[in-house]
Amino acid sequence: MAKTCMKYREMRRKYPNRVRNRCKICGRPRGYIRRFGLCRICFREQALEGKIPGVVKASW
Repeated sequence: MAKTCMKYREMRRKYPNRVRNRCKICGRPRGYIRRFGLCRICFREQALEGKIPGVVKASW
């Protein structure tokens, strides 16, 4: 029982959190918006230029 448990433990990935979502444009790992695949800075620039359809600046 212990041997099989150790075998499965070795097969498992040691570092499950190594892969990070990164911005498609600049590669920034922080401030990532999943829906668009961009970081917050690139998202803002693209939205203001009108390159992301359906995104409008909010005002209330």
